[in-house]
Amino acid sequence: MALADGQPLPADNLPASLLLPMGRHGPAFLVYPNFQVYLKWNNSLVYSTTAGYLATRIAGAPALRRGAPPPALAFNEVKELQSLLARAGYDVGTVDGFLGLKTRQAVKAMQVKYGLPADSYPTAELLARMRAGSLSQRRPE
Repeated sequence: MALADGQPLPADNLPASLLLPMGRHGPAFLVYPNFQVYLKWNNSLVYSTTAGYLATRIAGAPALRRGAPPPALAFNEVKELQSLLARAGYDVGTVDGFLGLKTRQAVKAMQVKYGLPADSYPTAELLARMRAGSLSQRRPE
């Protein structure tokens, strides 16, 4: 792993996680256990990532590269995806159109099931496959 400028990460023994809020083609953030403080204060990944990113920019870190993530699903598409995931037996929390931790975990599990890259980012391709799977599971009347 390397920093955004290509320099190697400093050697340490801290546990860390790779956060891909916009999927594998979007920006990547290496988060440490202290990131949980942001999530406890506001359990929104967008808010917490933004606050953490702002703190690093204030400290002098370079701007991130946006990458080329696929287009985000519309609010109603996220709700539909949550409904399909819930019908498939996954716990997405409330079907509310918001991408919370449970929805992202369910998305990742379904991506694995379909052989898609498992980055927890819901895409139109995943929604299309879930729709097709839902239609094929309905009984003829």
